Amino acid sequence: MNALVGERLSIITPKAQTTRHRILGIVNGDNYQIVFSDTPGILKPVYKLQESMLAYVESAYTDADIILYVTDVIEKPDKNAEYIAKLRDFNIPVLVLINKIDLVSQEKVIGLVDQWHEFLPGAEILPVSAKEKFNTDILFHKILKLLPEGPEYYPKDEMTDRPERFFVSEIIREKIFLNYQKEIPYSTEVAVESFKEEKKLVRISAVIFVMREPQKGIIIGKQGQSLKKTATEARKDIESFLGKKVFLELFVKVKKDWRDRPGMLKTFGYNS
Repeated sequence: MNALVGERLSIITPKAQTTRHRILGIVNGDNYQIVFSDTPGILKPVYKLQESMLAYVESAYTDADIILYVTDVIEKPDKNAEYIAKLRDFNIPVLVLINKIDLVSQEKVIGLVDQWHEFLPGAEILPVSAKEKFNTDILFHKILKLLPEGPEYYPKDEMTDRPERFFVSEIIREKIFLNYQKEIPYSTEVAVESFKEEKKLVRISAVIFVMREPQKGIIIGKQGQSLKKTATEARKDIESFLGKKVFLELFVKVKKDWRDRPGMLKTFGYNS
C-alpha cells in the first residue's frame, strides 16, 4: 500500500503480524479516488487481539470492489487454503500479487505464477517488487480499470482516515518490532497520551504497555539504553512524518494480559 499511495502509512518489519489495524490509504486524481485498505495478515487466532486482527480481514471481504491478495516468493500457495477457497467464490476481481521478486530468479517467479494459476484460475497473477517499484505502475492502472464508478468518499486533500497520533504510535511500535526479539514485540502496545503542537516543535508523550514485569525490564534495558535507542529511532521517523522537530518521551507500564482483555483492546482502538 505504501508504494501505491506514495506515503509510508503502514509500518514494515521482517516479523510476521506487524500490521494489527486496518489502515486506509487514499489516492486522489482528477477523475478518480482509490481507497486502499491494508489489513493484518491471515492467521489462526490464539488470543483476543488476534481475533480482532482477523476481523479486519473478514470485514475487507465484505466491502471491497477488488481484492489484492499479497503473497511473496517464500510463501506457498496452500498456506491459507481456507481463505483461498473463499477467493474462488468471489464475484469481484482478485489480483494475486507475488511480492519481493527482486530476491529470486526469473525461473522461480515463473514457477510461482504457474502454481498460483492452478490455485486461483479466475485470478490475475502479477509479480511485483514494492521495494523496487517493479510493476507497481502496471498494478495501479489495472486497479483503475477494474474499479466501478461511484461517488468520492473522502475529501480530495485526505490521504488516510487515521489521525497523526495513530501513526506516531505505529512508528514507535515498529521500532519495538525491529529492536526486540522473541515474544517482546507481540506483548507490547503503544498509546500516545499527549500530543502538543507548538510553532516549531511537537511534544509527544507515549506509553509502551507490556504484559509482565520482566518484559518492562527488557524494554528499558541496562541503564535505559534499549529504551533510549528505540526512542531516538522513533523520534527521527516521527520528525520525518510530521515535518517538524519532535520532543518524545517514552514510558513503560505493565498491563497484565492486555491482549485478552476486551476493555483494554477497545482502549487501544481494536474491535473487541
